[in-house]
Amino acid sequence: MMKNLFLSLLLVSVLFMNSFLEVQGGKWKGEGTTQNLESIVIGRCYDYIRIVNPAVGEKNCSEIWEAFKNAFINKDPCSILPKDYELFINLSLHTIPPNKSLFWENNHLLVNSFADRGRRYMSLADTLFGFFGDFLNWCGQANSIELDYESCPTTEECENNAVESFWRMASITYAQHSSGVIHVLLNGSAVGGAYPEPGFFADYEIPNLQKDKISQIAIWVVDDVEGPDIDSCGTHTVEKLENRLKTLGYDVTCTDNYKSVMLLLCVDYPDDSKCTLSSSLLFRTGSVLPAAYHILPGISDMKDSLCHQPCFGCQNHLRLTELPELPAEPAVENAEGTEAVS
Repeated sequence: MMKNLFLSLLLVSVLFMNSFLEVQGGKWKGEGTTQNLESIVIGRCYDYIRIVNPAVGEKNCSEIWEAFKNAFINKDPCSILPKDYELFINLSLHTIPPNKSLFWENNHLLVNSFADRGRRYMSLADTLFGFFGDFLNWCGQANSIELDYESCPTTEECENNAVESFWRMASITYAQHSSGVIHVLLNGSAVGGAYPEPGFFADYEIPNLQKDKISQIAIWVVDDVEGPDIDSCGTHTVEKLENRLKTLGYDVTCTDNYKSVMLLLCVDYPDDSKCTLSSSLLFRTGSVLPAAYHILPGISDMKDSLCHQPCFGCQNHLRLTELPELPAEPAVENAEGTEAVS
């Protein structure tokens, strides 16, 4: 009798603890909601419409936040669908300039740097709706208007979580509004291949491209400077991507280690063999970029987007104004005692 009572009490205690952990948000394996989420995203919204891209016009940032929050708040965190973000997308939507779309896989930070907050290209994170959620995490709780700051479900735990569904909806929208020449930046050093399946580009972006609005798809496969060359144009997963796009009727080009991107990567690896330039040519011309044109074909693509930087002048060509002068070469005395320049 006592043994049965003890087992019953033990079972009740276990159930109570499980329920308590669920209420406290301790049941998920992922990180909890980013602290100060509301302040961050509303601040990002104003930053975007005032500084990053004021061309989008006026947006009601508080209304956009409410639409964003209502997509997942007070709901089972594993039952959030992409369509739940429709109002948020409608309120934050704006034009994506033709020829500026930049899709990617496995190189988030590189894409952010290369796109340059929309000045060079406009990746998903450079749209207002993508800028809103970039690098943040969030989820709600069933039967509660509070955010869960303790933990959130990972995609492995449930696919229909708040963050995964957000990026699916954002990816679909981004693809639908892209036009002109479409650029795709892939990581040739990624384990498993540059073009992952399943993946956001494969599953949500390619199916939603509007073929009648697209003139060409340019694929750039770029290896990590110190990484292996696992995938390249015409091989492995990239070949599979090329064939898929061509079958869909797109004009497709593919370039390995696109020079403009490589130059950006080399900022952090100046001494790597892949990044070594002829210092003699660079310094004796007194002009960094014109010399680089001869060594790195394609770098001229970056010229116009670099012109806004204060250290560059844009006349007939770009010169680095703070480039130090080379010391004069020493004079050599000839047999007659006069100086001759070698």
